Amino acid sequence: MAKYREEQILNTRERILDAAIRVFHESGVTHASLTAVAELAGVTRDSLHSHFRDRVGLLKALTERMRLPGEDLCTAAGDDELKRDPLGTLRTRWIWLFDEIACNDEWQRLLEIIFLPCDPISEVCESTHRIKQGRTERLERMGELLEIALSVGQLPADLDLKLAQQMLHGGLFGVLEDWLLSPRFVDLGDLGEHYFDALLDMIRFSPELRLNRQQARTLH
Repeated sequence: MAKYREEQILNTRERILDAAIRVFHESGVTHASLTAVAELAGVTRDSLHSHFRDRVGLLKALTERMRLPGEDLCTAAGDDELKRDPLGTLRTRWIWLFDEIACNDEWQRLLEIIFLPCDPISEVCESTHRIKQGRTERLERMGELLEIALSVGQLPADLDLKLAQQMLHGGLFGVLEDWLLSPRFVDLGDLGEHYFDALLDMIRFSPELRLNRQQARTLH
């Protein structure tokens, strides 16, 4: 009996979260009606409040229910794979991420709420903090992989790793943000793959990404 009751509570909570993401996406977090969330979930307002105190609590629970982009970047790769082909590993994981977002409507709605907010920052502060923390972690992981790639000869020895790392990260997340803002006629997986390869070519061959780039400018 207790187990059945627990399953009912969890099921109700998930229905509320499913309803919340739809209402937040349509109305914005600030203007979303908790009554509308409750009605869409098929529960009473009191039942909703027994699970979540307010809109911010709902948004926090929604972001905790999914992994934000990049939080699992390269975590599935083994040590041997990383050492053998670090750039291939990085490429595979980014393309996987783009493909996952492209086919997951819930991820898309939530990312629009978080990345493209029309609400005061206080409403999305928890999620914004998590995004900033995730950005730092992604940059660190990408930096580590680029260092390995340099050590195994996949990148030029005089590459400015810091600059390359920031350019690759900014370029790839720029693709995601543009796609979220667009009508989405383009396949995000294909688009992300082309962008990654183009950015990688730039990192490999651009003299502006070399530690001695001032000397390269003088020669040109």
